[in-house]
Amino acid sequence: MSTGTLLAIIIPVVAVVAALAAFGLYTMRRRRLQQRFGPEYERTVEDAGGRGAADRELSAREKRHDALDIRPLAPAVHDRYAQDWQKVQGEFVDHPEQAVQEADLLVTSLMRERGYPTDNLEQKVQDLSVEHGRTVEHYRAAHDVNERSRQHRANTEQLRAAMVHYRALFDELLSDGGPSQARA
Repeated sequence: MSTGTLLAIIIPVVAVVAALAAFGLYTMRRRRLQQRFGPEYERTVEDAGGRGAADRELSAREKRHDALDIRPLAPAVHDRYAQDWQKVQGEFVDHPEQAVQEADLLVTSLMRERGYPTDNLEQKVQDLSVEHGRTVEHYRAAHDVNERSRQHRANTEQLRAAMVHYRALFDELLSDGGPSQARA
């Protein structure tokens, strides 16, 4: 077989193998992002206008998150937050609007204590979505009810749901990835 014929066979085969490898890496990256971000992945696809843009956005979130100093809580701090949550939850019966507002403040304080920036709502959501992609929607929903509550436009059932939403994220933030003790 001549060199020209051999090259005519080898070059297309190498190109096909390289294309398949690139497609495989692309697919694995997308699957990893979908698994890591959960429902947040589809939300970002919708907001970004496509999967490619969403993949870039979520990868940028991961890089930003990796630069943060997210830290576990000391046992005494953990216990204090768990007690604070019990107090806020106990206030709900007599003062539901106030309890929801305090729950928002407590979640924000816990985020700050763990090392998350807390200045901007959208940035908070993006930073949280990296490790808490399955519960960040709880935070959005709770925050929305809290905003309506401040204008006295939320009913008791909505306020109750907001407390449940805040609790989902609070438990995750408090647990540091381990079993939560906030329910105890």
